[in-house]
Amino acid sequence: MGHETKEVQGKLMKGLLDLVILQFLNAKPMHGYQIISSIRKNFGVYFGPSTIYPLLNQLAEKGYIKSQWDLGNERPRKVYELTKEGKHLLSFTENSLNHICRKISNIGLRENVAKEIGILQRPIVPSIKRAQ
Repeated sequence: MGHETKEVQGKLMKGLLDLVILQFLNAKPMHGYQIISSIRKNFGVYFGPSTIYPLLNQLAEKGYIKSQWDLGNERPRKVYELTKEGKHLLSFTENSLNHICRKISNIGLRENVAKEIGILQRPIVPSIKRAQ
């Protein structure tokens, strides 16, 4: 069960990686290595530079994040931050994901309610047949 759980979590994380990155950048500007470390620390999944940096470039090209060089440290780093468009995308994506999760959870709920209603909608008093 543990291997399957980790595999499912990895697949979900890969599909939601842009949302996760946007959420981290919504909290504070970060450089790439901070993003990689935060993902690993918070989710227990490792996505390396060959996954994260192309995704950061795509998000920047679409205008959802912007970057600038931080030259104040020993080693220059490109720091990414969320744009106004990125905040809108993040909000829309969160709402969409919540909507999908509600729909998924309601599938089982609707079936259970339908069964209960079906039981409750049976006539309490059996129908009386006409005398022939």
